Amino acid sequence: MWAIAQAYGTTVQSLVEANQIPEPARLVVGQALVVPLKGQYYIVQPGDSLWSIGQRFQVNYLTLAQANGLNPDALLMIGTSLYIPEPTKRSAEILAYVEPRGDEISDALLDQVREASPYLTYLAIFSFEARRDGSLKAPTINPLPEIAEQNNTGIAMAITNLEDYQFSAELARDIFQSVAVQNLLLDNIIAEAKRIGNISDIHFDFERIARDQREAYNNFLRRAVERMHAEGYTVSTALAPKTRADQPGEWFMGHDYKAHGEIVDFVMLMTYEWGYSAGPPMAVSPLPQVEQVVQYALTEIPANKILLGQNLYGYDWTLPFVQGGDYAEAISPQRAIEVAKRYNAAIQFDYTAQAPYFNYYDEQGRSHIVWFEDARSIQAKFDLVKRLNLRGVGYWKLGLPFPQNWQLIGANFNVVKK
Repeated sequence: MWAIAQAYGTTVQSLVEANQIPEPARLVVGQALVVPLKGQYYIVQPGDSLWSIGQRFQVNYLTLAQANGLNPDALLMIGTSLYIPEPTKRSAEILAYVEPRGDEISDALLDQVREASPYLTYLAIFSFEARRDGSLKAPTINPLPEIAEQNNTGIAMAITNLEDYQFSAELARDIFQSVAVQNLLLDNIIAEAKRIGNISDIHFDFERIARDQREAYNNFLRRAVERMHAEGYTVSTALAPKTRADQPGEWFMGHDYKAHGEIVDFVMLMTYEWGYSAGPPMAVSPLPQVEQVVQYALTEIPANKILLGQNLYGYDWTLPFVQGGDYAEAISPQRAIEVAKRYNAAIQFDYTAQAPYFNYYDEQGRSHIVWFEDARSIQAKFDLVKRLNLRGVGYWKLGLPFPQNWQLIGANFNVVKK
């Protein structure tokens, strides 16, 4: 830690605080750290020039030369450490879901909300469950509105078709087939929003919609937008990660990218869960697959209406993987580092997926692989957001510690506050 602090002109204490490192004297090989600087450093690679490096980091090459005391026409030596001044940050909207369960919200979850709220446009409370009769089942939310208000963060009410903890196509059908039920549901949403206060957005996360209900869902959203706009609320939706309009599958058929792009104020693409608890081990949100979804979305939805979905977790799989066998354990990025440290595992980085991973053997001799997120994988997604000029980022979900993520939001974006 001392050597890293010396190399980057900062202090050990700053590094420890930025990365919430519990044992500063014990780092993990391959661990990524965020260095709290106004700018960053880059090691010159073969073929680099000041111009190409400036293009990569969106900094004028003459500015780079001046910041490093270099002749702008001189050749760069491979291995030279260049200081990259902080570029002008662009504005972005940031949304994060929080899922309180039970009658009380744990102190640990509240701490995560407090840490994240300064970096959020919307705190999306998951979920307000729509009922077949048009009523609305609200979760426990106090003191979430107070924390949001203290940080000038708007609340998004996440309205879902959850029933018995499962997304229900039948429940959605019952709602979509009755205008009277829809009107009652919208009345109840508005009443609850006014009761809570500090509501900015009504966020519909209706999933597993049947193919024959796609246009009915679109019509419901049109009705919802008309009602919510009249009350001063924006309307957004969560969309399954599609790569074409006619993509088959129960999670995809009912989501009409083009219609949502026209009807609602913005959407959140759920670009995660390629690696998932019941599936084979792989990165949760590998960059090529994420970009494929975004590139399709851009053919149907304006870029300024798209939030890129991002996971705040990884998974620990026991090997060999058996379909239908044990589920992988969800794991926070901070916990992943601790596991690698405990089992003396070196962290690797998949440059295609842009994601870290490592292998280890537990006390019973079982083999494991862990795929998770770190500063490098998150920065790759932020670079995609900036390159494609997207509206911002949406996170599923708060509750698993990942301090580097919030540091990087502050370094990359001016977060829009409502």
